[in-house]
Amino acid sequence: RLLLVSNSTLHGGGYLGHCQQHIQSFLGEKGKRGLFVPFVPYALHDRDAYARTAREKFESLGYGLDSIHESCDPVEAVRKSEAIFIGGGNTFRLLKALYDNSLIQEIRKRVLEDGIPYMGSSAGTNVATISINTTNDMPIVYPPSLQALGLVPFNINPHYLDPDVKSTHMGETREERIRQYHEEPNTPPVLGLREGAMLLVEGDKATLQGVTGARLFLRGKKPTEHEPGTDFSFLLTDSNLQN
Repeated sequence: RLLLVSNSTLHGGGYLGHCQQHIQSFLGEKGKRGLFVPFVPYALHDRDAYARTAREKFESLGYGLDSIHESCDPVEAVRKSEAIFIGGGNTFRLLKALYDNSLIQEIRKRVLEDGIPYMGSSAGTNVATISINTTNDMPIVYPPSLQALGLVPFNINPHYLDPDVKSTHMGETREERIRQYHEEPNTPPVLGLREGAMLLVEGDKATLQGVTGARLFLRGKKPTEHEPGTDFSFLLTDSNLQN
């Protein structure tokens, strides 16, 4: 079970305000105060401040939250977790810290084998995919690999931006950069999640949720536009990635 959110803050709202009802539905109402949710703040430099922000929000929703950076044994914290939330920031910094703390395989096991819920926002959504090749972030540090958690067999581009027809900017658009990625062989689909959008994965079903749409990029094909409620379950099947 995955809740992959494009962004933590939507214009005009507070931290996770636009998706708090989705969070409550995702994590459940019953017994939620006893739910142990470790927060992974590795994507930002000031982990203490980031943890305070996340903890205040989750506690306002009735959930307990402990930051994994405060634990003397991050692997053991993941092993004891009943859900995992990885926040946004710089994706390269986040992925490097996950490798440095030996958390890649442990998180994969807890989510894919033990079935605990995983929530990510922005960079936390990026690392849930095959790789971070389609992140918008600068490589300020160098992780051992660009391969990520692989909780879904495709990539996501959070904060997806449409071209501004009135802009005089001559640099590549987000769509052009994703097309460049697909010029490389054997590259998986990329789901461009606009701010305010999120993908809910439950077993073999994936559904677009939120208040904005998404743009799907398949190698060798024209991108397609999709509204909230779209069934993206076909992206979860490896055989479809070759078609």
